[in-house]
Amino acid sequence: MSGAIETLLSILDLEPLEQNLFRGLSPQSNWQRVFGGQVIGQALVAAARTVEGRPVHSLHAYFMLPGDPKVPILYEVDRLRDGTSFSTRRVLAIQHGKAIFAMSVSFQIEEPGLDHQIPMPDVPPPEELPDRTEITEKYLENAPEGVRRYWQRERLIEIRPVDLRHYVSREKLPPQNFVWVRATGKLPDDPDIHRCVLAYASDMTLLDTSLFAHGRGVFDPDLQAASLDHAMWFHRPFRADEWLLYAEDSPSASGARGFNRGSLFSRDGRLVASVAQEGLIRVRSQPI
Repeated sequence: MSGAIETLLSILDLEPLEQNLFRGLSPQSNWQRVFGGQVIGQALVAAARTVEGRPVHSLHAYFMLPGDPKVPILYEVDRLRDGTSFSTRRVLAIQHGKAIFAMSVSFQIEEPGLDHQIPMPDVPPPEELPDRTEITEKYLENAPEGVRRYWQRERLIEIRPVDLRHYVSREKLPPQNFVWVRATGKLPDDPDIHRCVLAYASDMTLLDTSLFAHGRGVFDPDLQAASLDHAMWFHRPFRADEWLLYAEDSPSASGARGFNRGSLFSRDGRLVASVAQEGLIRVRSQPI
């Protein structure tokens, strides 16, 4: 097992403190705040540990305060309901005595039903796209410093964008993005782990899509960008250590907020999950 996968699994392996109470840690990096996908993934782990035999089918979350990576995060689970078919949980993430994040999660028994989906976009496969090393060595010579640091950093989730123009220019582009994503190594076979890893990855690159139409990026020094809320629906089985296409678009940006949608497809074209998120994209009068 690779070091990156061990780190990812350790992040998602919460420490039980009491019934319905768990503690999660953050990787010690140079980030000033906790990555939003980490809190989503850890909160989903906490909720899933209170449910037996029912996979998650949806989650709806709000980010309230930036997370402090230097101290643990406490996850308190409220068992709202266990019905015949569905179970509902509410998770509160707490640091320094304050709630920083809240999420509602719904679990459902597996059952058959009507089945249809939208088609997968026709894009190049990941093998035809540059990996992180190629991107940093061949494409980012004139990119902003924040973009270069982002791509040079070793990551827990491998991403391969279909189009790199957004990272290397100020060109105004259509507000859509296609990115192949997967864990950087083989994961255990437990489906819950794969769902939690995908929840972790779902916060990556999505907010940036609302900036494409404006020729801006989340690393611009005069821009304050942060996830505000996050919703996710799980449709079909998948493996998060196999390539998934993250097809993203941004229907609207207004009021210093950008709205973004994402569809995740397996290599064989199955729609496995959907995501929606609104984020803060505030232009500051003075760069930070």
